[in-house]
Amino acid sequence: MLNWAVTFLVIALIAALLGFTSVAGTAIGIAKILFYIFLILFVVSLVSHLFRGRGAR
Repeated sequence: MLNWAVTFLVIALIAALLGFTSVAGTAIGIAKILFYIFLILFVVSLVSHLFRGRGAR
């Protein structure tokens, strides 16, 4: 998912350099949304791993 966010960020930067402002704005918006979803899933994964612990062997 982080790869998609970086891909849309690169598309937005290229579009901004070429003057396509609406495409750049849309791509930045998508990149932000994907990055935040990735960040939330990462934090949830870390918290669940901490609460799960190691258990008895």
